Amino acid sequence: MSICFDEKNKTLTLHTRSSSYQMQCGPLGYLLHLYYGKRAEGSFDYLYLPRDCGFSPNPHALRDTRGWSLDTLPQEYSGACCGDYRLSALEVVTDRGVRGADLRYVRHRCSPGKYTLPGLPCALDPDGEAESLTVTLADAASGVEVELCYAVFPQQDVIARSAVIHNRGSSPVYLEQAASLCLDLPFGTWELLRFHGRHCMERQPERLPLPRGITEVSSLRGMSGHQQNPFAVLCAPGAGEEEGTCIGVMPLWSGSHRTAVEVDQSGGLRLVSGIHPAQFRWRLEPGECFAAPETLLAFSDRGLGQLSRVLHRFIRNNICRGPFARAPRPVLLNSWEAAYMDFDADRLLTIARGARDLGVELFVLDDGWFGARDDDNRALGDWFPSPTKLPGGLEPLIEKINALGLKFGLWVEPEMVSEDSALYRAHPDWVLAAPGREPVMGRNQLVLDLCRPEVVDWLYGTLAGLLSRCSISYIKWDCNRCLADLYSPFLPPERQGEVSCRYMLGLYRLLDRLTRAFPQVLFEGCAGGGGRFDAGMLAYCPQIWCSDDTDPVERLSIQYGTSFGYPLSAMGAHVSAAPNHQTGRSSPLGTRFVTAMSGAFGYELDPGALTEAEKEEIRSQIRRCRRFAGLLCDGDYYRLTGAPEQGDWSAWLLVSPDRSEALLSVVRFHPRANPAPLHLFLRGLDPEAAYALEETDVYGNVVRGDPVAGQGEDAPALHARFSGAALMYGGYTLPPLFGDAPSAQLYFQKQ
Repeated sequence: MSICFDEKNKTLTLHTRSSSYQMQCGPLGYLLHLYYGKRAEGSFDYLYLPRDCGFSPNPHALRDTRGWSLDTLPQEYSGACCGDYRLSALEVVTDRGVRGADLRYVRHRCSPGKYTLPGLPCALDPDGEAESLTVTLADAASGVEVELCYAVFPQQDVIARSAVIHNRGSSPVYLEQAASLCLDLPFGTWELLRFHGRHCMERQPERLPLPRGITEVSSLRGMSGHQQNPFAVLCAPGAGEEEGTCIGVMPLWSGSHRTAVEVDQSGGLRLVSGIHPAQFRWRLEPGECFAAPETLLAFSDRGLGQLSRVLHRFIRNNICRGPFARAPRPVLLNSWEAAYMDFDADRLLTIARGARDLGVELFVLDDGWFGARDDDNRALGDWFPSPTKLPGGLEPLIEKINALGLKFGLWVEPEMVSEDSALYRAHPDWVLAAPGREPVMGRNQLVLDLCRPEVVDWLYGTLAGLLSRCSISYIKWDCNRCLADLYSPFLPPERQGEVSCRYMLGLYRLLDRLTRAFPQVLFEGCAGGGGRFDAGMLAYCPQIWCSDDTDPVERLSIQYGTSFGYPLSAMGAHVSAAPNHQTGRSSPLGTRFVTAMSGAFGYELDPGALTEAEKEEIRSQIRRCRRFAGLLCDGDYYRLTGAPEQGDWSAWLLVSPDRSEALLSVVRFHPRANPAPLHLFLRGLDPEAAYALEETDVYGNVVRGDPVAGQGEDAPALHARFSGAALMYGGYTLPPLFGDAPSAQLYFQKQ
């Protein structure tokens, strides 16, 4: 059993393969958190000695016991205004204006399988290994009852958590905060690893010692955002890729979020994660409930690399769903950088023929195909083919593209609308806009009000009709602005604090309906690139466009940071033209391939602009990508070098789950004269096995004698053999790489 209850000590313990999580029903029914760490047996209540801490008050029933205070003890789920002055997980206001949530234990129950949260993305249990625990807490004065939900995936080493808040009273209450989890770690010193960024430079890792007070990872943009990804890691000082204690916190929420970490007066740490409490006020009527989004917890005592691999496997196996969850994706060519919005049917067919001749499997028509869409100032929301660009509609174009042997994909941005559109002229009340104010514009477009069921229904009907009529295999779902005017005419004044949250629930409802109705369609998420790259979206879209920046040197940094929480199979990555359209940098075609190959792979360029040599190289790339498709989709990922900006080269390794093969990729983005050797240690291999270096490809301008590539008079033959132990403990030395951002790939196979 992964969930154990000790009647004598009143402890509940959750065990995964490598970790244990323990709580206890303490005096007066308060639920105390005792432990989260490496797997261990026994009760940890001995750690918490009575302590009289000045200005930390006591519950009324224990007013003579000054050594017992909620302000100094670790809580499992903290309520506001009840003597604990640290971060709160729950803030409740009654209809009389009374604040507070004095939560006491009522009962618990264990059950096989995984709990569900209707209307929200949740971890799945395809292997039938999960067990669930529900602990009920109640605040007698307000009538609020909280069900703390835990799902234990023992073999996956993950615990999923949520909280469902019920109003059992006779009057409405308002939730001003309803966090998914509270985690108290009273002992030890911790650092925070978070992932900041901006458009075209997302998820840049930043690790900082935690000061006393509160540090946040948050977004108030109505989406998870380019600026601060919701995923965060607590690290013990000195924890690195292969050693040290780490705790990953990954919300399954794509809207405004906050993970706040407080180091209190005694040096203890509290982490509270969930929907951002600012701009949030949910009215809960008697008999109603509110479910907080699910959050994943993962523990590693073997460093950040192991934590990443645990989360990668879990996302592939338990978050992504449908036939594409763990399957290799088709190699695509997207029309955006080939034609932008300047095209007609003949131009598209020319691009598609060129893509077919390269070996591409899927042609994607990007923005500009609908309504009067000649630029990004008009027609968004008019989801019918442009009568000037596609006078025959989509169907004849798709038939011709299918006849070439290509599947067809389409770009849409369903959540937004242009003022200059038939949709807005027909339904100006369908947008988020504050009365008496001019709306805030982003990319000259407005946000549709997904709080309104009729808007969600209209979008579903429109998109479902498109997918039913046309042979569409792939949808790129874009979202090119954040929420600003948080007012919905659909909601009464007392519910306007629910707009941001209800918007996201409406989006989830729409995506859930579409992905269930059309499971054969591959949905790729996008929000100006990586502005909504989170585990919540991955429950509906098994891949997300990683960034609008396709420069391979920049992408090394973006994909490096993304890899700490998210698998390569989730990262949409394309080979684009050179000079790059975002940075103006020219990089070798091979290096663009090596970088993009470590993701959901495709191209974003005009085949007609390629030389014959480039076309042949791309054909070789596509054959290589197909050869290693299983390894790229399901392999274990190892970061072999640090952040790219900290050095002049980057290396990473993919190892098959059975350790029978490994693919090493290296990019040297800043070659130097008289360089030091490029030496690295491989990881994840079988130390007892022999591995042969079966194949080496070197891209870019490589000069000097190169024994690995077979250059130089004394070059040894390929198929050199090494023990797994030698490659991991002695390492491997690569030849010097010179030129403009050269790269190399080495393939090792167990003998």
